[in-house]
Amino acid sequence: MATEESASVMDDYEMLISTTDVELLKRAWRNEKAAPEILQFESSLVQRIKEQIELAEQNEEIFEANNIEPLTVSLYQMDLDRTQFLLRSYLRVRLQKIEKYLFYVLKTDEYLNRLSKQEQMFARRCTDDLGSHLDETVLAKLPDNYRSILKQSITSEEDDMVPAPRLDTFVICKANQYLSGLDFEPDYSMEITEMERDLLTFVCYKFVKKPLENGKIDLV
Repeated sequence: MATEESASVMDDYEMLISTTDVELLKRAWRNEKAAPEILQFESSLVQRIKEQIELAEQNEEIFEANNIEPLTVSLYQMDLDRTQFLLRSYLRVRLQKIEKYLFYVLKTDEYLNRLSKQEQMFARRCTDDLGSHLDETVLAKLPDNYRSILKQSITSEEDDMVPAPRLDTFVICKANQYLSGLDFEPDYSMEITEMERDLLTFVCYKFVKKPLENGKIDLV
């Protein structure tokens, strides 16, 4: 009876831990690492992965209690560890980008809407803490015209102290299908007018921003 229960648990887990989700997470992680800007948060995928991890952790006790073959348990644990690593790394890369472009993200609705609710809370908390720290240690000691966190002086027309993502960075990408000129970013002059499937291409990120968002290319 115990063996049947363990087998049933393993079958349920294998159905839930689909290769598709692991590969999708790996793809999201690679794209996030390579892109110069923060991408759309993969909320549905992350939720599914979290559920899979929770199920795997619950099943470990069942496997131990029913003396499942050590090799099977070891492979199961390796798969769990790999999934946890990918998820943590994906979230960590996003937090690093938020910290790097903190003020720009918060003042730009397009970027702010790409964050999860937890990431938005993190960004706002960081901004408040950093603003308070700078006010107390630096800005309060400067002349009134130079006390802005966002501008070099009160005469600046733009927020020239806020770093923005460099969309003109060059990246390596691979098309998931044949792409023609209509698939690329409009009103952006490039010599490349098409991309063959699975062919690695070194190109300006801004040029492939649109097909990346549409899932037609992957960054490498």
